[in-house]
Amino acid sequence: MKLVIQRVANASVEVDNEIIGQIDEGLMVLVGFGLNDTTKEVDYLSKKLIKLRIFPDENNRMNKSVKDISGKLLLVPQFTLYGKTKKNRPSFHKALNPDDATNLFDYFVEKCSEEIDVETGAFGAYMKVNLLNDGPVTILLEKDFSEDD
Repeated sequence: MKLVIQRVANASVEVDNEIIGQIDEGLMVLVGFGLNDTTKEVDYLSKKLIKLRIFPDENNRMNKSVKDISGKLLLVPQFTLYGKTKKNRPSFHKALNPDDATNLFDYFVEKCSEEIDVETGAFGAYMKVNLLNDGPVTILLEKDFSEDD
């Protein structure tokens, strides 16, 4: 499972000229699932995401989480995070199939929603994502328990 996390002043996602998800201050997160991903990766990364301290405190140090600042999440499914480019055209054979990925994305949204307000993109849709990156701050998180020994 891979997350591309961006600290934002605001962000939105649009499908067919309609905004379907929108947040002010918070995190816009691109979410991708690999072939071996299960709810175990989702449980781990949902907790890590909510606790990730990348917002400034009173001393302007990254010491507060999205939950600490009463921010929101905009979660956007993004299978292309598993693209491999041996040549010039990416291959997505390491991305989880759409049905299982949709189920894991829905589970990820559910887990994050237990802690914080969440907006989402639409799985499988052509989306336009708009954001005002704050910092900029971009963090990559990934976990694959099948690789841990």
